[in-house]
Amino acid sequence: MRGGFWVGLVLLIALTLLTAEIDRWIAASFRAQGVASNPLEYPLTAVIIGLIANLILRVLRLHDYIRPALRTEFFLKVGLVLLGARISLGDLFAIGAGGLIQAVIMVSSVFMFTWWLGGRMKIEARTKAVMASAVSICGVSAAIAAAGAVQAKREQVTYITTLVILTALPLMVLMPTIAHALGLSPAVAGGWFGGNIDTTAAVVGAGTIYGSEAQSVAAVVKLAQNVLIGFVSFALALYFSVVVERGQGERPTPKLIWERFPKFVLGFILVSVLASLGAFSAPLVKEVNTAMQWLFALAFVCIGLEFSLTDLRKAGWKPVLVYMGATVFNTLLALIVASVIFGNYG
Repeated sequence: MRGGFWVGLVLLIALTLLTAEIDRWIAASFRAQGVASNPLEYPLTAVIIGLIANLILRVLRLHDYIRPALRTEFFLKVGLVLLGARISLGDLFAIGAGGLIQAVIMVSSVFMFTWWLGGRMKIEARTKAVMASAVSICGVSAAIAAAGAVQAKREQVTYITTLVILTALPLMVLMPTIAHALGLSPAVAGGWFGGNIDTTAAVVGAGTIYGSEAQSVAAVVKLAQNVLIGFVSFALALYFSVVVERGQGERPTPKLIWERFPKFVLGFILVSVLASLGAFSAPLVKEVNTAMQWLFALAFVCIGLEFSLTDLRKAGWKPVLVYMGATVFNTLLALIVASVIFGNYG
């Protein structure tokens, strides 16, 4: 099977390079239409390419041969540690009080509502955690971070990130139109976009459609929510170590918590603290961010290659209903909060 590892690794790298090329073409197509950022985001492209390769390999009966090269968790966890380099805790103070207040209100409220709704619909705990993080914070990045923190299955990550992207695209187009119909000021509209749309690219896209001031406010609000990824991931990791995975009658001793706690979360926090202290130069942060994107692309190609339709069917429609319900709640609350906080701006 060692030969299968090397063959699979070469195939994985080739598919990831193909993902990058297709992603560049998609981004260029959007730029030609006046949209600065690609709202589709490369994880969706990577998963689709992985799925196509998955189907071909299964038809050729080569899927098991290359399976040893599929190291999804490794790529994700290393990428998440590197993600800390662009999440500076100092950004919390640079973005202004309004963006920070809205971020805290939105993340805490939407997370708890999604968690509650998922519980009512009897959604599995890890799926709830990943979904609540994705809806309340910043979509794909938050879903990946939460999935690592709670050790979610690959199928759960695929399911939720697909929902994130498919929901963000229509919102990017519809919300500026609705904002115009409601007569929202650019500041309020930007706060609404940043607090509701789940992917950063789609947030910037919606702001760009509405105007430069809306774009700036939307980006600030989304940045504030992005910074909270580390806090939420740490809290989830601790909660699952102490509560969810606790055996009947088992006491959560420090040793047991340490054994169950996903160590990469500490790496993420350490890198974020170093970034906050200015330990990384701007060129280095750019290089680290590029490496992180390549690792995530590798991970999502792996997810596509490992995809099992049977596992997806087991999830059913309940997660979709919970996600849509949480999105409606997020949309309404974000409009109210943005109107209160940014109503006197501009």
